[in-house]
Amino acid sequence: MTDVLIVLTNLPDEAAAHALAERLVRERRAACVNVLAPCRSVYRWQGAVEHAQETPLLIKTTRTGYAALEAAILAHHPYELPEIVAVPVQQGFAPYLAWVAGEVEPGPRTPPAAQTPPALPKT
Repeated sequence: MTDVLIVLTNLPDEAAAHALAERLVRERRAACVNVLAPCRSVYRWQGAVEHAQETPLLIKTTRTGYAALEAAILAHHPYELPEIVAVPVQQGFAPYLAWVAGEVEPGPRTPPAAQTPPALPKT
């Protein structure tokens, strides 16, 4: 078992998918996001069977980064109830898995600490 997860979600169109993918990588919530070709989804929603075209994302992150990734997806996803499903990576090419781990921040981003100016010499 590794620390790497593949997280799945779907967006309503390619523009939304690309925007979310870019944000997740830029904010270091994901090391890599694959924006897949649009697909047709069939699902039950509020008692009716629905059909929709969606654009899937395959998001590579870590177990320690998952909570922050989920929060970022929820904050920027247009759906009321988005699919967010994490699948653990059992095995993989060790250098790639290490790269993923090194690219993902483990938790919420905190602003850099305010720097205290150096003390003036006593005269």
